[in-house]
Amino acid sequence: MRHMTPEFLKALRRIASEVILEPERLAVYETDGLTAKKQRPGVVVIPESTEQVQRITALCYEHQVPLVARGAGTGLSGGAMPHHEGVLLVMARFNQVLGVNEHALTAVVQPGVTNLAITHAVEDLGLYYAPDPSSQIACTIGGNVAENSGGVHCLKYGLTVHNVKEIKVVLPEGELITMGGPGFDTPGYDLLALLHGSEGMLGIVVEVTVQLLPQPPEVAVLMAAFSQVDQAADCVADIIAAGVLPAGLEMMDQLAIEAAEAFIGAGYPTDAQALLLCELDGSPAGLQTLIEKVRGVIQDGGAMDIQVATDAEQRARLWQGRKAAFPAVGRIAPDYYCMDGTIPRRELSNVLASIKALSERHGLPVANVFHAGDGNLHPLILYDANDDDQLERAEAFGSAILQLCIEKGGTITGEHGVGVEKINEMCIQFDSLELEIFHGIKGAFDPVGILNPGKAVPTLSRCAEFGAMHVHVGDEKFPELDRF
Repeated sequence: MRHMTPEFLKALRRIASEVILEPERLAVYETDGLTAKKQRPGVVVIPESTEQVQRITALCYEHQVPLVARGAGTGLSGGAMPHHEGVLLVMARFNQVLGVNEHALTAVVQPGVTNLAITHAVEDLGLYYAPDPSSQIACTIGGNVAENSGGVHCLKYGLTVHNVKEIKVVLPEGELITMGGPGFDTPGYDLLALLHGSEGMLGIVVEVTVQLLPQPPEVAVLMAAFSQVDQAADCVADIIAAGVLPAGLEMMDQLAIEAAEAFIGAGYPTDAQALLLCELDGSPAGLQTLIEKVRGVIQDGGAMDIQVATDAEQRARLWQGRKAAFPAVGRIAPDYYCMDGTIPRRELSNVLASIKALSERHGLPVANVFHAGDGNLHPLILYDANDDDQLERAEAFGSAILQLCIEKGGTITGEHGVGVEKINEMCIQFDSLELEIFHGIKGAFDPVGILNPGKAVPTLSRCAEFGAMHVHVGDEKFPELDRF
């Protein structure tokens, strides 16, 4: 990579009207939601059109200057952490819903449109956009594509990749291409899926066509309180085994319950050791059958209290506590480290017990709140960033959780991505041959390696230093792997 030159900066100013170089303004962009990792960008550019994005990208490619795209900065893995000698491309002004087709059930939006704004734009038509990360009020659809975000309803309705029909992407040399299409399938390789979860390393999304769904006729939320964590965890698998596919199935432990209740007042029982929230939807007659089936499973599982909310206000109140769990936990500790790993549902009880033991070993409390239905854990490790020892212990604790997920047959991420946070654990998740394939894909899209360098996929030399696997660094067949 090369340094930015005065000529490069002059060329940037000729393309975009807002180019930020003042140190105090650059500091605003030095981190995303993973505040433990910070880096001030070399320059911030805020484009206003796709043409500007193309010209900026081509300029960076020509001068071999690193380029990192940023949406709302709500990511939790450091994926939007800037490069200290590069350009941070802030897509905040791409915030328009460009069109809605109620017959095809699609909406065309710019990447800076927030997740929740899509549903607000179509709710008068009786439609909604299903993926709903907890940060949906702030996170943008471009970031959702980059991280392949999920949310409460991903159990039944899928992740972002399952709800996007088409994207327009600017490649590193400035070309604008379209991936996907209006049909259920398109010819050739499925590059649309490849771009989801690519964390801004393959291209920059400038337009997204999302799939909309009709609002379900009836919805109910069951809240079940348990005196033991393992009872709640076992009920998750039992509900699915009973042939029920909930729209959402979430779990919280006592620390998360107490924090959310103190913050929101959702009506959660603070004497419970664990809480399940199960959302069901369908026709009126079918919904009642589902409610009774789930109620029976939960009662057999040892629930000490069950509540059923059917009207919109009651349902919203119960979900508000869950969706506010992250900021709620932030009120009971100076800082928290939000992890994101995924395990098979059958392992929930064992993994939660192991996390409790790890908490004691590292001397840091943890609040568990997660998408139980698909095994996507979000342990929140509480610590004080002003204490370097606590930060080090929090990071070690988080790494141990991710390694535990791998050991149990899971993965190191469910929806937050790898970024810089989990890049070492990638060395455990994948062997050298698999990493070579990843680097080959990166090289095919971005041969110079300007897009979001140093993120998501570790170099072989990094893995050798991490000591997680045996690799042959500098193999003659793959001499370029340590460039990215």
